[in-house]
Amino acid sequence: MYKTMVSFFIAAGVIFITSSFYQKYDLPKSIERGKDVYTTYCMNCHMVDGNGTPDVYPPLAKSDYLKKPVKLQILAVLNGQDGEVIVNGKKYNVLMPAQNYLTDEQVADALNYARNSWGNKNTVAITPAQVKALRK
Repeated sequence: MYKTMVSFFIAAGVIFITSSFYQKYDLPKSIERGKDVYTTYCMNCHMVDGNGTPDVYPPLAKSDYLKKPVKLQILAVLNGQDGEVIVNGKKYNVLMPAQNYLTDEQVADALNYARNSWGNKNTVAITPAQVKALRK
């Protein structure tokens, strides 16, 4: 009986501790926070509707760029974008400054917002841990 109780409490403790480290990231809350981040830091160039500025800043609305690997999206925000980029078949060549002053959560939230707005749909969340892993 004693061994059974000890085993139970050890197993319960292990489950409790590990579950706190592996919680699923809350995508809807991230998207909600991301709207504020986007409005503050991204909207000036990519516009309120995500359509960008014609011939200057690429659109995020219905953007094939947001279907690229997550690593490239995170690095574009952290390190900026310099040189030619093709979005939805159109070339853009304007410097996007690094946004590396944003927190890992802000970067993840802004990307999750853009990846789920204006005709984009991506059910897999970008997490702050993914951003942290790519930050220099």
